[in-house]
Amino acid sequence: MIRIKPAVIVEGKYDKIKLSSLLDTLIIETDGFAIFKDAEKQKLIRRLAQTRGILILTDSDSAGFKIRSFIGGSLPPEQVRHAYIPDILGKERRKAEPSKEGKLGVEGVPSAVLLCALERAGVLCDEAPQPRRQITHADLYADGFSGTKGSKARLAALLRAFDLPERLSKNALLRALNTFVDYDEYRRVAQSLQIHETEDTP
Repeated sequence: MIRIKPAVIVEGKYDKIKLSSLLDTLIIETDGFAIFKDAEKQKLIRRLAQTRGILILTDSDSAGFKIRSFIGGSLPPEQVRHAYIPDILGKERRKAEPSKEGKLGVEGVPSAVLLCALERAGVLCDEAPQPRRQITHADLYADGFSGTKGSKARLAALLRAFDLPERLSKNALLRALNTFVDYDEYRRVAQSLQIHETEDTP
């Protein structure tokens, strides 16, 4: 498992699964062309680009290049890196038919090819972020953001406080929090929300 600083942008969940076996970093899916209309995810990607930089790794077909162009074109060049997989003809195991252009996507190319693409992009040479106290599922539970009465409303307030999309899963929320804030800042916001909730209670 290789730890890198930039967040990686991929097209779909199977691409994410493949990369998650190789990289220790935040990986965001565009859900294909859905990214074009998803303002919340666009905002999240812009924030990631400003905070740690992003690496775009899409398929080598025309759809992949459209998504790459859309994301890359909306950000300052110095915040974006590009990794390209070569054109390899074939079919992913889970699919009944090859893609329209007959090329393997990110999920289908060998791991060695992906690592080579990452190396050419220069991200494997970056200094990895320093380890720090991570925000955990246990923290979210202890602070009333999951698994307790009223946790849904508290979680919504936490998302608003950090300007994060409301549809984030718990795992994605933790990855985002650990990207944008440190544990101490999370604790300050969590305690502030608890105080406000107490003040608002008749």
